[in-house]
Amino acid sequence: MLDLQRLRALHAVSVHGSVGAAASALGYTPSAVSQQITKLERETRSVLLERDGRGVRLTAEARQLASAAQEMLTVMERVETELEQRRGVPAGLLTVAAFASAARGLLPGVLAELTVRNPALDVRLSEVDPHLSVGMVAKGAVDLAVVHDWDIAPLPLPLGVEQAVIGDDPCTLLVPVAHPFAGRASVRRAELGGQRWVCQPPGRVCHDWVVRTLREAGHTPQIVHQADENPTLVALIAAGLGIGLVPRLGRGPLPPGAVEVPLDPAPVRRLYALWRTGATRRPAIVETVRVLKEGWAELPDGPV
Repeated sequence: MLDLQRLRALHAVSVHGSVGAAASALGYTPSAVSQQITKLERETRSVLLERDGRGVRLTAEARQLASAAQEMLTVMERVETELEQRRGVPAGLLTVAAFASAARGLLPGVLAELTVRNPALDVRLSEVDPHLSVGMVAKGAVDLAVVHDWDIAPLPLPLGVEQAVIGDDPCTLLVPVAHPFAGRASVRRAELGGQRWVCQPPGRVCHDWVVRTLREAGHTPQIVHQADENPTLVALIAAGLGIGLVPRLGRGPLPPGAVEVPLDPAPVRRLYALWRTGATRRPAIVETVRVLKEGWAELPDGPV
């Protein structure tokens, strides 16, 4: 009889790509995950992990076991959902993934409210890039994810994943206080050419929006500074080094050197909660989605 916890550890390595990342997702130490897999190797008389540079890769036997683990975890999730429904209250462990600005600007209040209302519910948050979260939900690596999409990049969902809209996050243009756009009631997209831009790296939706919008208007983008985090972008703009497009959620108060100017029409990103279809009726999912929507509606002066 194969041990489910050991299969869960192997499945986590297959989803997250390393023992360390799997340990972080499961709340274990890397040595504990390694021990579980070593025991599983003895039980199955198989080599499951092989060295691959500084990391590891799964053998063919490991991939087969990880696939079986996925099926078993899906069955366990259904059973746990039915038991939780019988109890009628949100309970047990709920793992949540959220992108950085949602983790900073929305989730702290939501998690605090969930904890107060539901003492039997153990919610654990991980900050995860949006493009990874969908797959993590589909594969069972997390129970729920907070993600976003834009009008130029709709969110594709795999079979077996459900969604609920949390709200719309407006994106505004930030410029240095001495910039000609400062003080304007609005700026049209056609006016954005010839500017020095501060932006996220290629592959991020915000970067793609800037490039596509400028090229459609006949301009060559001049992206002079790139940074992952919105607070870094804001600091660069406030220092007078360029202009940038920054969503309002999790942005925080603007420093004295930067001002907000609305774009016409304004780009908007939409936030969603995602979960697996099999967990749709789980009280913990229902309650978390409800509190996420409440938390969004209660953000002061909109999602800032």
